[in-house]
Amino acid sequence: MAAMTMSSVLGSRAALTKPFSAKPSQRTRYIVRAQDPASPDQAAVDGDVISYAQNMPGVTAPFPNIFDPANLLGTTGASNTKIRELRRWREAELTHGRVAMLAALGFIVQEQLEDFPGPFPNVRGPAIYHFQQVEAEGAVFWLPLLLFIGVCESYRVGLGWAEPRSTNFYSLRDDYEPGNLGFDPFGLLPEDPKERKDMQSRELNNGRLAMIAIAAFVVQELVSGQEIFEHTAKRLGL
Repeated sequence: MAAMTMSSVLGSRAALTKPFSAKPSQRTRYIVRAQDPASPDQAAVDGDVISYAQNMPGVTAPFPNIFDPANLLGTTGASNTKIRELRRWREAELTHGRVAMLAALGFIVQEQLEDFPGPFPNVRGPAIYHFQQVEAEGAVFWLPLLLFIGVCESYRVGLGWAEPRSTNFYSLRDDYEPGNLGFDPFGLLPEDPKERKDMQSRELNNGRLAMIAIAAFVVQELVSGQEIFEHTAKRLGL
């Protein structure tokens, strides 16, 4: 869990100095094995797209040839925007992964704090109902929550997204690294390129796990009506 929390705040110490290029480095070009069922269909994906994707953080064992059994890389848009589309997907994956890491941690923590004194002593039960219980007590959370989300998203859009009136509408700026919001107050992101990529891969993998976890938490509580640890303890016979 500590890894999830650490990963959720990773950013960069400085913006990228090298503009984005749609042409992958010849020195780091890879070949996807055609017999690998988890890899994208080479016949439906441009080689440049595969090469660029394999050099991105998040491509790790046990799927070093890209895990894409649904061949999503083959649906990356028009021929001249495929890599731009891929970078936009990565931005979305990172954003959702970070939110999911915070949500998964929040689910567990808030259910454990029920027995301690707090401003809302009547909030009880599964975390999926806590927000509604707080609202029922007269606390107004929607407005500050929407305001906070709006400020965060405005900053992210202004930093990384192309101008709406530009020819690259609905795509990232060429000099923007997906997920790099410049937020690294503890200086956790390494300067060494290899160590930096490894840490970014760990963040992605933790975010992917968290997205699956938070979906499972919600479904479990909706079906069982019990808190996460309460349900787990019951299953284990504790």
